[in-house]
Amino acid sequence: MLDKILYADSGTGHTQEMLKMLLEMPAFRHSQINILHVVPNVVSAEAFAEKWEEGGKIIANVIKNVGLDPTKVVTILKQGDPKDVVCETAKEINADLIIMGSRGLQGLEAILENSVSQYVFQLTDRPMLLVKDDVYVKRIRRVMVALDKSTAAQMALEVTLYMLKDYPEATLYLAHVNPDMEPDVQLSEREMEQNSTLQPALQQAKRLGIPTKCVVRGGRPAKQICQMVDDYNIDLLILGSPDRRPSIAKSLVDLDRLLGNSLSDYVRVHANCPVMLVRK
Repeated sequence: MLDKILYADSGTGHTQEMLKMLLEMPAFRHSQINILHVVPNVVSAEAFAEKWEEGGKIIANVIKNVGLDPTKVVTILKQGDPKDVVCETAKEINADLIIMGSRGLQGLEAILENSVSQYVFQLTDRPMLLVKDDVYVKRIRRVMVALDKSTAAQMALEVTLYMLKDYPEATLYLAHVNPDMEPDVQLSEREMEQNSTLQPALQQAKRLGIPTKCVVRGGRPAKQICQMVDDYNIDLLILGSPDRRPSIAKSLVDLDRLLGNSLSDYVRVHANCPVMLVRK
């Protein structure tokens, strides 16, 4: 399920720490790590040679800092527009997960600043793990998956259970936001465990021996999910992110999502922890 990881490194941010934490989990110990660095198009041959050499050093530093075995890592150095190259490479190697850093830009700012992570999120059909530059990466002990009754949420749950089934150090938080319930309504632990959305997931987690807690809130889903991340000191948030576009529009930019109007886009910008966006 997570056999092939594309790690797109720009040489900045906290993605190296995130990769190191993931590799401590049994689900990732046998994953093939593909490290990609993209050299942007430059005018002169001299500038290209300098950037190419710099890219090689960045890849070498990732291998060293994360403690990877160089003989078991696939290194990829390419030239081009980073956002296009990441999407193309993920497709070429059939990546199960893309790991990228993010500046946490939103809406029009992301478009004007040519945000690579935002465009990759928009155009790829692969799951992504985004690590904001201003987020402190911690050892993964509290994992939250946001659930509703959608297919995307069920896919997120499947990935979460796969990641945690042999990792007893982590507690799984099953989170559901009911937009028809007032935000200040307090439910008992028993009431949350009996929630019709969370109960099947709770039973699955218990069968796998995963320590689990249920959290139900009322209000706006995107805002409440981010609030729960803070309230429960979550180390990793996993969220289903459906691909809304028909196949004919795969290469077109969805301005609604780029402008930050989707739940997953709001959460990736505002959640104070790394965010995994799961797609089929």
